[in-house]
Amino acid sequence: MSVFSKTHARALCRVVPAVLAAGLCACGSLDRATQGMADVLTLYRPETVQGNFVSKEQVAALQPGMTRLQVRDTLGTPLLTSVFHGDRWDYVFTLKRRGVEAQSYRLTAFFKDDVLERFEGDEMPSESEFVQRIGRERKIKVPTLEATEDQLAKFPPASEDAAQPSADALAAPVRGGSYPPLEPAR
Repeated sequence: MSVFSKTHARALCRVVPAVLAAGLCACGSLDRATQGMADVLTLYRPETVQGNFVSKEQVAALQPGMTRLQVRDTLGTPLLTSVFHGDRWDYVFTLKRRGVEAQSYRLTAFFKDDVLERFEGDEMPSESEFVQRIGRERKIKVPTLEATEDQLAKFPPASEDAAQPSADALAAPVRGGSYPPLEPAR
């Protein structure tokens, strides 16, 4: 008589798919659970700054009638230039920080006969606003650089003889054009 009978085989054929299905469902639950833990346990996620930052001051410097070279000098190289839209430059900028919704800005410059015709896009932040957004407040404790009277009283005043080098030490020439040895001669 076989240890593995037909009854066992039928039961196994029913149990194995059920166990596999439960395992696959658990993978989805495990993925969701670990995703939540990953948000909590992530130690370092770098800030992502992509594209060309265009400030409010740079946009204010744009004037219709500028050449492509002048626009490039003012705004920098465009992030997107299309083969199909040769008279259009797109400047796109995104900033992603942990715990803050991603910020995205867009500016499009339109040219006609290699001269800036018009431009349109989002309201750009000024340079100082941008620095405030990416900067972090760092509280630096600056130590006091002056000694109090109580701290100075711990040290005896130096004698005037010790503070002034002897005349022989000042007049002694350096021998051989080099410094004297650090260790005394034996």
